[in-house]
Amino acid sequence: MENSLIHSEDIWLLWAFLAGWAAISIYLEQHFKWASKVSGAIIALVGAMLLSNVGIIPLESPAYDTVWNYVVPLAIPLLLFQANIKKIWNESGRLLLLFLLSAAGTVAGSIIGFTLLKDLVPGLDKVAAMMTESYIGGGVNFAALSTKFEAPGELVSSAVVADNLMMALYFFVLIAIPAINFFTNRFSTPYIDERLQKTKESEGTEAASYWGRKEISLQDIGLASGTAFVLVAVSFQLAGWFNTWIPSGEGVSVWLNILHGIFGDNYLMLTTLTMISVTLFPKYFENIRGSQEIGTYLIYIFFVVIGVPASIPLIIQNAPLLLVFVFIVVSLNMLFSFVLGKIFKFSLEEIILASNANIGGPTTAAAMAIARGWTKLIVPILLVGTLGYIIGNYIGTGIGVWFSNF
Repeated sequence: MENSLIHSEDIWLLWAFLAGWAAISIYLEQHFKWASKVSGAIIALVGAMLLSNVGIIPLESPAYDTVWNYVVPLAIPLLLFQANIKKIWNESGRLLLLFLLSAAGTVAGSIIGFTLLKDLVPGLDKVAAMMTESYIGGGVNFAALSTKFEAPGELVSSAVVADNLMMALYFFVLIAIPAINFFTNRFSTPYIDERLQKTKESEGTEAASYWGRKEISLQDIGLASGTAFVLVAVSFQLAGWFNTWIPSGEGVSVWLNILHGIFGDNYLMLTTLTMISVTLFPKYFENIRGSQEIGTYLIYIFFVVIGVPASIPLIIQNAPLLLVFVFIVVSLNMLFSFVLGKIFKFSLEEIILASNANIGGPTTAAAMAIARGWTKLIVPILLVGTLGYIIGNYIGTGIGVWFSNF
């Protein structure tokens, strides 16, 4: 039974909120200094979180599923039309190392959290497996692992709520970090500095300067949208075929499982096919204007949706100790990311995105890179985060098997 003012089936009202609040977040970011420092992404996320927690909008709706299933995939190719392929592999190699260091923090957090709470939370071994996978490769295989370890439905639901709340809160922290002097004084910030250099002589906020008016035609809009739809359709169709053709699961060789994870993954296929297309037809994509703006607006809608399921009353009522567990895991991930990132001389932007890709997956990490204007890191973090799906699946399974013996 729904208790929200707007019901989950009020699709037009919910879309009015999603699209309208995304637009308001962008407007505030570009017209007010305080909003520019906070960032439109945080405004979008926090606004949705507040409205869902006070009962104005529902926690679940087909409208939100549409954003995950259709809006985000369309945004990705739009944002890769101007990708500089020559620099991608070097950046991806650096980020992959940092991603793995960050993943070590997730594993450490799971071990510590399980050791402290295993006698207090029934079924924590199953939750630990699901959350370890989720906090290395995003939540793509969350349902698969819950089935594999036969986790009770109520336990899975409580873990999902704790996960949603923790992710929303952590994204808030990560987005805010670039504006905190403690971090900017201790880490290199080349991408932040580059963007500031381009906009410091302009009037208005940094966001307004970066997203200044550009000449755009109906043809640009048509080609950008049409090409994005084609790339998503072809990529997802190919990934679906590979998913069917390449066997996977228990009793199948590790290499076949890896090939299944690589070629059968929608987002990895989409990123790869878009990059190949941009490389083969550079002039076509370079001449399309407005793709960055359209894609970024779609990502802001995604940020609104991220904040919606973070139900504070629900987690307090159902499973407060699960929130403690995920807090331990995320805290260790953050600690490993920043300490090891500092030791190995990674930039602040790389550390933030690598940790984000662990906790939320490639889509949320790319969204953060877009929101902050770190355009050179969008493709690398998408590639690394998508490969994290495979890594997380194996590590999560291993953790589950290990913990089940206690």
